[in-house]
Amino acid sequence: MGLSLDVVMHTLSDLGNGPAQDLARLCEVAHVGRLGPEEAAIVGALLNLPAWAIAKIPTLDPGQAVWKVGPDYVDIVQTVISADEAQLTDTSSRRRMAQQALAVEQDTAAPAVDSDDDQDEEQSDDLFARTDPAGDDDGEWDWEMPPNVIDSRHFAAIEAAREGRCSEAADLAALGEREDITAHGINSIEAISWLSTRAKVAELCGNLDQAVQLRATVARMGNVEWFEQSADTSTSPQWHRGPQPTAPPLTGDAPSVRPRRRTWPYLAAIAALALAAGGVWQNAADGRQAQERQEQAAAYKGLSATELNVDGVQARISAKWSEDGRSVILSARVDWEENPKLVRIDSGDQTAQEKTAPLEPGQIPMPIRLEVKVPVKDRYQAVQMTVAVGGPSWKEGSRAPRRTIEFRPDRTAIDTGTGKQLKQYYSRLL
Repeated sequence: MGLSLDVVMHTLSDLGNGPAQDLARLCEVAHVGRLGPEEAAIVGALLNLPAWAIAKIPTLDPGQAVWKVGPDYVDIVQTVISADEAQLTDTSSRRRMAQQALAVEQDTAAPAVDSDDDQDEEQSDDLFARTDPAGDDDGEWDWEMPPNVIDSRHFAAIEAAREGRCSEAADLAALGEREDITAHGINSIEAISWLSTRAKVAELCGNLDQAVQLRATVARMGNVEWFEQSADTSTSPQWHRGPQPTAPPLTGDAPSVRPRRRTWPYLAAIAALALAAGGVWQNAADGRQAQERQEQAAAYKGLSATELNVDGVQARISAKWSEDGRSVILSARVDWEENPKLVRIDSGDQTAQEKTAPLEPGQIPMPIRLEVKVPVKDRYQAVQMTVAVGGPSWKEGSRAPRRTIEFRPDRTAIDTGTGKQLKQYYSRLL
């Protein structure tokens, strides 16, 4: 009746046993968030997930899910939400309020100090430090995590690049950047620091032009205070280090300084929009590619055969893909009654040909059979074959008429000269 069903549950044990689990196996689209290893194994077995996806489920981050679309497409998808959506779904506001109240209480209870050294020592012992406001006048404060919590995501991305896993490193950096844009905003130091990490990843992977462009973007945005130099004499920046908590403002009679407004929000917005557009484009391209592969698999037959008339001679030609999808056998057959003088087939660097001679007394006429084997990258790749035939009036030394045919594994054949699809020929001999 054209109905659809959406089901949301915490674990598959909510389904119980029996027909409900059978319905789960029929789901066209499944989103699996973070689960424990035991529950992940149950889900993987029920939904027929690959081993790598089952192993990833217990380590998924907030907003991540293993998506299974159709019978074959499985991937890890990060949901990116807007600022309004983040405000509606924010479940950490009470934690930040508690941190803010604790920090204010500690500032109020702190004894007055007479020297700058004592004040610095007291500030270094403070657990919570307030970040630099983003320049808005709405009165909201943004609090970082305690300084003893280390953000290892930058280091993981760079280590992957150093080990030669460039694709994985780029994915880790892109994922971390989207997470920090969602959590802290596109103007935050956390989000901008990923540009530098991406630059380091690009440099380690040999993309020097991209690394220069990313670092120039950060420099133009005017947020370079976290480009720290190494402790040794090396001039290489420590790109893996994220922003460090800033010291709380001085209390007492010191005049308050109005926070400096940032001068690069438009550039940051453009960069974020470009990243979002690139992510949407990539996801759409991946979705189209997966859909094309599913359509190819559904239409796959592994055979294509047709008939041609070349120079007055009827020829039956065919292409048959191997079971492993690594090669294609191209063949041609011409009956003796067609009176051919020359038959030749070419595909890539493979060639086969035969010239006829008058029959000797008592000799039985046999059809001409030619065959070549060409390699292919996968079972869905189309192949082309040129068929040259010299008919009854063909003269030795002259160029024989020819036609080039493109065979496809879904029982279709296209004449490349005219672009028309040829009628399929079915025979027990093929």
